[in-house]
Amino acid sequence: MLIDPPAWPAHGTLWSHLVSDTSLHELRTFARAAGLPDRGLDLDHYDVPAGRHEDLVAAGATPVDGGTLARRLASSGLRVPGRERRGATRAALTARWATLRAPADAAWGHIGAELVERWSEPHRVYHGRLHLAASLDALDALLAERTDAPSSARVARLALWFHDAVHDGEAGRDEERSAALARELLTPLTAPGATASGTTAARLTCDDVAEVERLVLLTATHDPAPGDVLGALVSDADLAVLGDSPARYARYVHQVRAEYGHVPDDAFRTGRGAVLEALLALPTLFRTPTARARWAAPAAANLASELSRLTR
Repeated sequence: MLIDPPAWPAHGTLWSHLVSDTSLHELRTFARAAGLPDRGLDLDHYDVPAGRHEDLVAAGATPVDGGTLARRLASSGLRVPGRERRGATRAALTARWATLRAPADAAWGHIGAELVERWSEPHRVYHGRLHLAASLDALDALLAERTDAPSSARVARLALWFHDAVHDGEAGRDEERSAALARELLTPLTAPGATASGTTAARLTCDDVAEVERLVLLTATHDPAPGDVLGALVSDADLAVLGDSPARYARYVHQVRAEYGHVPDDAFRTGRGAVLEALLALPTLFRTPTARARWAAPAAANLASELSRLTR
């Protein structure tokens, strides 16, 4: 555990950074034991007010200068680079949401604001804004390779916005609640309406809403039927992290463990091992040709390597 001097001014005080160069799970466990709120976690570090600096040093954090802390975090593989960080800000995601409908539509803006808040909940470590931005990027990459990009691509994007909008760590139930939320928030927008600028907002149909629900539920199994184009796109985009570089996959593994930090080690290994075995047992992990070509081989290697570590 490392902490730098209070040097960053905000909210009437100076702030330090608290990091682990070993484990996000260790970082969250240490922070909670010290009474730091979960909302203080900013992807790869905790922001700590100056008044807590000495307490955390006394609790076991090693004081270092800012440069040393930055280098140790970067070499750990846990650091979130600036490009990813910028794409996952509230402002960036709010702007991205606005592109799916007429920006002047106030109701649409309210829904987007609620979703961004949900994805920003402090108990999330992996299933947060960073995952949302990455899955939307993956979907864009898949669509860019298609010459027959479906006209309903907006529905696929909406499904990704909603697919973990409710996340309490209950497999299956989270997807059901997220699908119900999509129905609740989007159904009122299926009637035509005028925007503040006087133009007609791009309509959603009842069929669109039903398809968003279906796609959200599909992310519980990641097993779309043959010929389910939108299902394949949404499932592949959600799983894209599995086929990332070994370093980024390792960061994802740390994020998942920290998010389920309340689960004892033995129980986590058992549950995580079951998830990995289920993914490896799928006939094919990715369903679109582009995703298979890009991510299937590295995903298989990443999953098998993690499962081997767990069983050891």
